[in-house]
Amino acid sequence: MGLQSELMYLNCHSYFSFLYGTLSPEKLLQEAKKYGVERFVLTDINNTSGCLEMSRLNRNRQFSPIFGIDFRNDLTQQFIGIAQNQDGFEQLNRLLSKHLKDETPFKDKCEIRKDVLIIYPFKNDADFDLASNEFIGINHKDIHYLRLKKWDAYQDKMVILHSVSFADADDFKLHQLLRAIRKNTIISKIQENDLACADEVFFDEQTFMNHYGDYPKLLQNTSSLLESCEVIDFDLGKNKNKSVYSAHPDKMQARKLDYQKLVDLVEEGAKYRYKNINQKVKDRIEKELKVINEGNYVSYFLINHDIVSYAQQRGFYYIGRGSGANSIVAYCLKITDVDPIELDLYFERFLNVFRKTPPDFDIDFSWQDRDEIIRYIFDKYGTDYTCLQATYTTFQANSTYRELGKVYGLPTSEIEEITNRIKLGDVPDEKKEKLYYQIYDYGRKLKDFPKNLSIHAGGILISDKPIYRYTATSHPPKGFPICQFDMYNAEDLGLYKFDILSQRGLGHIKDTLAIVKQNRGVEIDIHDTSKFMKDEKIARHLAKGNLVGCFYVESPAMRMLLAKLACKDYLTLVAASSIIRPGVAQSGMMREYVSRHHLPDKGKSIAHPVLWDLMEDTYGVMVYQEDVIKVAYHFAGLSLGESDVLRRGMSGKYRSREEFQKVRDQFFENCIKMGRSLELTIEVWRQIESFAGYSFAKGHSASFAVESYQSMYLKAYFPLDFMVGVINNFGGFYRTGLYVHEAKKAGAQIEAPCLNQSEWLTSIQGEVIFLGFIHVKGLESRLIESALRERALNGHFLSINDFVDRVDVGLEQLVILIRIGAFRFTGKSKQALLWDAHFLMNKKPSQTIQNRLFKSPSQSNFEIPDLHHDERNDLLDELELLEFTLSSPFKLIAQQTIRGILAHEIPDYLGKEIEIMGQLVTSKYTRTKNGETMFFGTFLDREGCWIDTVLFPNVAAKCSLKGFWGCYLMKGKVTKEFNFFTIEVSFIEKLKWWNAMHSEDETENSVVNLIPS
Repeated sequence: MGLQSELMYLNCHSYFSFLYGTLSPEKLLQEAKKYGVERFVLTDINNTSGCLEMSRLNRNRQFSPIFGIDFRNDLTQQFIGIAQNQDGFEQLNRLLSKHLKDETPFKDKCEIRKDVLIIYPFKNDADFDLASNEFIGINHKDIHYLRLKKWDAYQDKMVILHSVSFADADDFKLHQLLRAIRKNTIISKIQENDLACADEVFFDEQTFMNHYGDYPKLLQNTSSLLESCEVIDFDLGKNKNKSVYSAHPDKMQARKLDYQKLVDLVEEGAKYRYKNINQKVKDRIEKELKVINEGNYVSYFLINHDIVSYAQQRGFYYIGRGSGANSIVAYCLKITDVDPIELDLYFERFLNVFRKTPPDFDIDFSWQDRDEIIRYIFDKYGTDYTCLQATYTTFQANSTYRELGKVYGLPTSEIEEITNRIKLGDVPDEKKEKLYYQIYDYGRKLKDFPKNLSIHAGGILISDKPIYRYTATSHPPKGFPICQFDMYNAEDLGLYKFDILSQRGLGHIKDTLAIVKQNRGVEIDIHDTSKFMKDEKIARHLAKGNLVGCFYVESPAMRMLLAKLACKDYLTLVAASSIIRPGVAQSGMMREYVSRHHLPDKGKSIAHPVLWDLMEDTYGVMVYQEDVIKVAYHFAGLSLGESDVLRRGMSGKYRSREEFQKVRDQFFENCIKMGRSLELTIEVWRQIESFAGYSFAKGHSASFAVESYQSMYLKAYFPLDFMVGVINNFGGFYRTGLYVHEAKKAGAQIEAPCLNQSEWLTSIQGEVIFLGFIHVKGLESRLIESALRERALNGHFLSINDFVDRVDVGLEQLVILIRIGAFRFTGKSKQALLWDAHFLMNKKPSQTIQNRLFKSPSQSNFEIPDLHHDERNDLLDELELLEFTLSSPFKLIAQQTIRGILAHEIPDYLGKEIEIMGQLVTSKYTRTKNGETMFFGTFLDREGCWIDTVLFPNVAAKCSLKGFWGCYLMKGKVTKEFNFFTIEVSFIEKLKWWNAMHSEDETENSVVNLIPS
């Protein structure tokens, strides 16, 4: 059947009508083609997410989709807005954005009169007062009402309004499930008015004409309406970012001013960065400026410079990374701290004349400063032109099966059982387990369906024209508007985000600098990274893996890799930052790189000469994203533009796109023409495919390495202050307890929270660290705020009685303070303090009030017998209230006779079976190629040294590594790979804690586990 203009649909929903529609934009086009529909209107419910995707899919202009919005108050349809052109689309987007921001219902009548057509759903009992651009939409279910004389006057104002929301009856079932998920109820409780009509599908020509063929005026009106609307041309791919920075009214003149400003700033920055500007630096600057200017990216650089300049004025610490770190212009503008000349960074990864997208700048700020930076950007560039980048929360396998299980009313245990079965590849039998099979089947169909809009981690869009030309904006609780499409659609459109990211590591550094200045009287130039890279003390820390708290290098996996590389220098750390990424490790290239690192000649002997020449510094192994471009360009003869498409295509949604598939085919075709063997071509492609989507640009890795060196410097020279900075930023790979342990190991005296010394956050006085009250579970912040305010006004507390008189506190909170040791300055035992607390809190309220009014001190001076005190009771209190202990948790083990070897002895037992005791720090679960579960466990021994273990499936199946700060007895064989020692565990048992409720001789058989899981 050819495409027929007689079939007209003014209200088509995609799955971007979240938890309602079931058709992706691609499937909607497929359905339209199947039924011969050329011209239709995409009108998602209170959303415009599908419009750009539809435009991209329709680049060949096979269809003529019109764009609009189905405006609804909840599910009640108020009206359909259809854009006649892009001006109309902008007006509809503004209307929807205002509604989403103000959270007010849509009115019964739309106020827009120009460039927009408005269709109101037919209501037999309504009277319509219609403007020239307004119409009444008639569904076939209502068509019999047209026989009434009342509607004769409206014949010229009536159009066909048949909605499309799904493909067929099975899709309608999917719609029902989505509605149940949206209503958070079981499917049997879904009412008819919660659902779309079951016939909201495309009709074949015969059915359509059976419904509407007797009303030629309806057909004519609808056709005329559609013909009056333009197919909006978004001019996809053309750069739509803010094109000029200067305020000059003439754009051509503004661009000239922008370029001169950029040149001046770069010249000034070059003098700061390079004391002697040699010809190599001059040539690189000139080359970059030329490409930046020709690509119309001058304003992009100036805006990034403006952002970091504001940060500098405010004293905010930041790190610039991403592919932009390959740029000398960015280096001179202080957007990044990575010198591309020093690292010989590949310019074409940063930018080339064939590249259609600007470079990627990721600018990390402290989590404490990021919101102010975002506010500055919105204030400066205006909410009409600025919004946050959106992303989609989508249905994913395991969570989808759980949601469907709830919808079908299954109990939690049964939901988990079926989810785990499916996860392990056990597909339910369609005939014997019908319900389970439905959950499996519909779960597959829902995979990757969007559920709702979410906020991208840090993307901000700043457009040249009002953002409403392309999208409505939603307003999440954070307060900044977000667009209604994701980064892939944004890039298709030609809007490229500014990445303003939050990072705890920068908070560590910023706070440490302030703490060192206050505690030691020392000011540090943290940007003098070239000095850090030559520092022997830092090199020793790096070689020994003494990196707890240091950004990006503290995790067990990174510590293992650095040990295997025997890493002692900056360049090796740069490489490690990229090869640690999942794709590189899984492809086997990480191991190959480590092997060639130790035997450089091996790489030269086995690598293809072209690959060796391209990547001699990485032993012929692809390590960085630049390597993909180099190999595609030099090895496979692709153009730089095609090579960049290949690089981008390796990530996310791009991989399935037609343009990527064309480049892939061209890669193989070129290699054959160039005489490359098929075996070699397949292997090189495998390496590209396995890691390109996960690896870093070299400049990006270098930025991470620079920040790591800054952290390592602070840890090497100011370890106690640094650990306080880490603890107070609540970020890092490990829990707070390990950082406290690390500070103690470095020589700190760790003190539990104290009402006369501690603050809300952790503080340091010389070598003494007082833990902050924030770490105490169950303690109310309002109480501590009140106590600290009282202490600041009237001095230290003298006793528990004094505290109770001066601070409004309840018994439960008072007991928590006693148990954590906050009253130890009184010299009284916890038992005595608990007696005091109960006595003071049980007094009559009138007496308490009177005492506080007239400052009559509370009395609790009575004699109590000496009560037995065991240090282990304090450890148990700390475990419960802090989730870690201030002294060794090994003291809590019930059987103190258990020992085993120590971590530093492990190398002496290579290839032998050992027994060792360790405190669990962290574990990582993964799966083998066969889908079996295994673990990597990281422990500390009694001396606080690392124990690294692997639990293969046969052992992992019998145990569970849960509960932070628990102690385990392990047996296993010591193995070694590239000088990194691991224990292959054959037996593991969680050791029981001492229990004060039982006598020592009964402890072993009756202890309870008090560690929070």
